[in-house]
Amino acid sequence: MRNLVRSIVLLLALGLSGPVLAGPREDALAAYDKADYATALRLLRPLANQGNAWAQFWLGHMYEFGQGVPQDDAQALKWYRLAADQGYAMAQSLLDTMYDLGQGVPKDDAQAVKWYRLAEQGDAWAQTHLGSMYQHGRGVPQDYVEAHKWYRLAADQANARAQLMLGIMYQAGNGVPQDYVEAHKWFNLSAARASADEKDVRDHAVKARDELASMMTPAQIAEAQKRASAWQPK
Repeated sequence: MRNLVRSIVLLLALGLSGPVLAGPREDALAAYDKADYATALRLLRPLANQGNAWAQFWLGHMYEFGQGVPQDDAQALKWYRLAADQGYAMAQSLLDTMYDLGQGVPKDDAQAVKWYRLAEQGDAWAQTHLGSMYQHGRGVPQDYVEAHKWYRLAADQANARAQLMLGIMYQAGNGVPQDYVEAHKWFNLSAARASADEKDVRDHAVKARDELASMMTPAQIAEAQKRASAWQPK
């Protein structure tokens, strides 16, 4: 899980701007990119102590993964919370995951839902996790319709895991009418869009798609493939 989180953070956060002077920000990220964590920490810590949410997020990230400091979930939680309390979306996303997994804090589904809701700023990753919590009734009453809603929002942004879960819901008829064609479509999309870090998602989607195809007519399969080909992220 941490490898996936780290990949998401590096892809999204490296490109984020923040309320910080370009020089310190760029210097800190350049040092981080070179694995010069001592320099990155030297630049980040004063900014974080001054209340800069961007720097607080990165300091929490470095504590979570033990980069230049001993790995410390409690310190990661502290800095993520400070950034999250200022509305920093990526900090909110990682904070809710720590509560969801019981990482550095007692596992607390209700708290996780709180942070997932705060992360409801179009973040597909958080939307996928919120869908999962509604699907399984963790921290909230089980609600397949709500689960479908959150999965769909994430799936429409090409989130492969959400697309896989949508396929499963359409196949089973959970929260939506049972629809093999629509399920096959989402399995196809998930298999095609899963990243290298999501091999489990891709393998599951391929297996589910192929098993489902054995229960479908050629016309249904052709229609599902047509829908998958026509699909565009929103």
